[in-house]
Amino acid sequence: MSENILVAFLTGVLGPTLGIGIKYYLDKRKQQTKDPIKETLEIGSLVSTKLEHIKEEYHADRIYVAQFHNGGHFYPTGKSIAKFSIIYESVQPNVSSVQANFQNIPVNLFSKSFNRLLDHDVIAISDFRDEQIATYGLKYIAEETGCRSAYLFAIKSIDEKFIGILALEYTTKVRLSDEKINDLAVQASSIGGVLMTHLNK
Repeated sequence: MSENILVAFLTGVLGPTLGIGIKYYLDKRKQQTKDPIKETLEIGSLVSTKLEHIKEEYHADRIYVAQFHNGGHFYPTGKSIAKFSIIYESVQPNVSSVQANFQNIPVNLFSKSFNRLLDHDVIAISDFRDEQIATYGLKYIAEETGCRSAYLFAIKSIDEKFIGILALEYTTKVRLSDEKINDLAVQASSIGGVLMTHLNK
C-alpha cells in the first residue's frame, strides 16, 4: 500500500487531524533518511554536465569551479582558516588538469584576485603576456599551468555571499566579447543556485 493511500485511509478512519499528523511524520522521516552520498553525486553530475556544456560552447581548454570552505583553525584563537579547493574541473584532451594542485589553499594567497571578484564579479584577462592588462596576481600561476587567457566569475549566493569561482582558461590568446562575458556571469549565477541548494540541505 502506498503512503498516499495509507494516509487517505487513516484520515477517513481516524479523522483529518490525525491523518495530517501521520502525513507530516512520514514526510519528516523521508527527509531524515535521505542519502547524503546520493545527493552529492546528483549535484556533482548536474554541475559537471553544466561545465562540459559551457566548455564546449565557449571552446575553453580548461574550466573549473572552486569553492570556499573551512580548512582548519588558527592557533591559539580557534578562528576558522578560510581556504578554497577546485571541486569540479573539465579539460580538453592534451590540456593538463590543475585540480589536484589547488586543494585546501588559503584564501589570503590570492587576496588580490579574490578581492577583485568580490567587488566586481568578473576578471577578464585576454592575454597574460600583455603588460597593459591587469592580472591581479595570477600571471605566475598562468605561466605554470600553460594558461594564456582566463575569465573568472564570482559565484555568489542569493544573499550575495561569495561562495566560489567559475573559471574558463585558454592555452591561446582568446578575447571574449562583452556579451559572452555577461552570458558567462549568468551561468556562474546558475551554478551558484545549484551549489546553494545542496549546501542548504
